Amino acid sequence: MAIDAVRPGIARSTPLHGIRVLDLTNVLAGPFACHQLAHLGAEVIKVETVGSGDLARNLGADPDLSARGMGISFLAQNAGKASLTLNLKDTRGKTALKRLVASADVLVENFRPGVMQRLGLGYETLRAENPALIYCAISGFGQDGPWADRPAYDQIVQGVSGVMSITGDAASAPLRVGYPLADTVGGLTAAMAISAALNAETRGGFIDVSMLESVLSSMGWVVSNHLIGGVDPAPQGNENPTSAPSGTFQCADGLINIAANKDEQFVALADHLGRPDLVASPEYATREDRKRNRLRLKAELETVLTTRPARDWAQDLNAIGVPAGAVMSVPEILAHPQVRNRDFLARFDDTPGLDRPIELMRIGAMIDGVRPSVATPPPALGQDSTAILSALGYGTDEIATLRAEGVI
Repeated sequence: MAIDAVRPGIARSTPLHGIRVLDLTNVLAGPFACHQLAHLGAEVIKVETVGSGDLARNLGADPDLSARGMGISFLAQNAGKASLTLNLKDTRGKTALKRLVASADVLVENFRPGVMQRLGLGYETLRAENPALIYCAISGFGQDGPWADRPAYDQIVQGVSGVMSITGDAASAPLRVGYPLADTVGGLTAAMAISAALNAETRGGFIDVSMLESVLSSMGWVVSNHLIGGVDPAPQGNENPTSAPSGTFQCADGLINIAANKDEQFVALADHLGRPDLVASPEYATREDRKRNRLRLKAELETVLTTRPARDWAQDLNAIGVPAGAVMSVPEILAHPQVRNRDFLARFDDTPGLDRPIELMRIGAMIDGVRPSVATPPPALGQDSTAILSALGYGTDEIATLRAEGVI
């Protein structure tokens, strides 16, 4: 089957043009990984369970969309993909997948370790169909080890990784990070590893992505302070433990983040606030002095910061070289020109099963000034099954039989 035959519109100038990815994943970590690959130009075929599909189709803040199998959680990371439904417990479903594997470059799955082997579709089996196949398995804890068989959800991984233990302050920790951090970091790790594997001189291999290890690897400073410095990580709230004044401060209308991490930034901040006396005070003479007395320094700065709005202070402070930014809500930042004017959001007017336009995020990178994007909206369940199977050589009568007998 020719690349792009099922879901046209992939730009030929994109980095992954000509790459076919089979997305056998559910909910977030795996779909998010394949979301990155789709935006970078790969043809992504989502292989879903007959009748139900990705569990995320029934999740999200809009119950009506969830009931239609087009839940917001699904819409968020499945634009640009094709949808094929297969019953992988049926021999004919397995055969169809193997035929598809023969034409693919990458397969991504996030079942519990061992599930694909029990289906007779493990890596060794599929490699026999395509020795150059890059097989990426995403799981909570990796393919081996004492926790390998445990079910893993984002909050579970946040808890065991230590993330929750350092989120919040001494009074509120442990706290969950406010979005699915472990799923997202796991997905990005998978996309990075797959992209690297596609560049290998000899294609093919098994990628084992652990969400737990992906999260730990993103905690470089925290983990290294423990391993090298012997410091037990602790919750710091909105304070930056490496410097002061660096954290969140109260203004007239809300909060501002200020990161005066260098001596010259502290001097500039104090002078701009009309408090040169703080620079002259021995309590704040050095970075270590300021860290030891951070709460007292915070209170002194807030006597001035509370006289004006956060965004006014942010504009002033950035202008004099002191990094600052108002604490904003998600709707506020999405409406801001910094996001709106950089082609970050995509609008789809005709999404299957929806009666209204939707906006979705693209990926967080631009290439040569252009935001990578996909041309098609998230697919209805199984909407591309006939086209994909036809391209694999299945006849009209065969497809009709497979559909009637629940194989697709």
